Amino acid sequence: MAPIRMRAKASYEVEKIAKVARPKHRKGKPSQRVKIVREVIAEVAGLSPYEKRLLDMIKTGGASSEKRMYKYAKQRLGTHKRAIKKREAMKDVYAQIRARQAMA
Repeated sequence: MAPIRMRAKASYEVEKIAKVARPKHRKGKPSQRVKIVREVIAEVAGLSPYEKRLLDMIKTGGASSEKRMYKYAKQRLGTHKRAIKKREAMKDVYAQIRARQAMA
């Protein structure tokens, strides 16, 4: 393909129009209300049994605990991304528990 020729200087200035966020780019992002509702439900209901087991895996530790947690979460949740996200969430929960114990 031949290169496109460009003029050295444009004869008039053009102001760029700011692009508006399209709805498809917001898809999957939870709203503020949904975040709050999920937070309240998690606080009231507590952890599910498989989440408690993931926490137990962290507590017992070991060299391969990360991998075992991932494999268990993937088996329960179905996808790689969800498993990794859940593993990180459980690590955060465990860190909060440890911080609360340290404060007391």
